[in-house]
Amino acid sequence: MARNTRKPAQQKSAQVREAEALSSWTPKTLLGRKVKVGEIKDIDEILNYGSPILEPEIVDSLLALESDLLLIGQAKGKFGGGQRRAFKQTQKKTNEGNKPKFATLALVGNRDGYVGLGYGKSKDTVPAREKAFRKAKLNIFKIRRGVGSWEDASDQPHSIPFAVEGKCGSVKIKLMPAPKGKGLIAEKEVAKILAFAGIKDVWSKTVGQTKNKINLISATVDALKKLSSMHVKESHYTSHSIADGKVKRGEEQNA
Repeated sequence: MARNTRKPAQQKSAQVREAEALSSWTPKTLLGRKVKVGEIKDIDEILNYGSPILEPEIVDSLLALESDLLLIGQAKGKFGGGQRRAFKQTQKKTNEGNKPKFATLALVGNRDGYVGLGYGKSKDTVPAREKAFRKAKLNIFKIRRGVGSWEDASDQPHSIPFAVEGKCGSVKIKLMPAPKGKGLIAEKEVAKILAFAGIKDVWSKTVGQTKNKINLISATVDALKKLSSMHVKESHYTSHSIADGKVKRGEEQNA
């Protein structure tokens, strides 16, 4: 019971620390200064014009993000059957001895159309994690969602509007629309990325060396970016309930 009562306090203190960091933030770029003074209030104003984001505080100011580490490493185990973990460890043999390095892959998203991933590597786990989270915020991009399954007549964009394929190395992944309630039929780390992006139902098919988690994740990101790069007719936005980025509700739709 004592452990459970401490968790909310720890989460609250983390939120307070983040708010204090934003209040004491001194922007170094023109884009950061515009966000700081309130001239830019929507992340789409940045992403639609392809402006590079060079400060993670810009994303923190415009989006309420959740963060997590993807399991790309594996602990030592008999016959290679060790448990999955967030840090991938490598070693370099030198005359002075073995020099280990740790790599990790961070995931951030708001579960409503925006997601980002970042790769961080360092001699220790904490700097690697901080690098990964910083790069994930700088690599934020928006997702196109919709209702593309012939089995579904929903008017809420809970899936994807059409099938897409992504590739990295020998790994190929195909994401396909699924009806409402089906869930994320995908590998665990892929499903975590889709959930952070706001996709609730999808079919997936993978080919290649999928045990290489970094290639599998990169192929998933490639597929998700193709959702927004494909040209879509205006009539399909209504027929397939397509939404680019966040889902507009209530007053936003009327506006």
